[in-house]
Amino acid sequence: MGDPYLPERYGFEAFDCAPALRLEAHERVAKLQHDALLHRLEKIEGALERLEKRLWLAVYGVVGAILAQAFHPLLAALP
Repeated sequence: MGDPYLPERYGFEAFDCAPALRLEAHERVAKLQHDALLHRLEKIEGALERLEKRLWLAVYGVVGAILAQAFHPLLAALP
């Protein structure tokens, strides 16, 4: 009928005591905070990956511009 691990007492209903309820509530809040922290961390990691791609694109753009300026006189000197 009830939980096999709890002893049955005639005439009394099973109840949770206040400290146990507070502990369960604290555990639920801690889990929610942890899940929210993981979600924010994933969003930050995604933003960092996008930023890294943009930085590499900028680096390649600068290198390309420098190489174009370096080869421009060579191409102008050819007939």
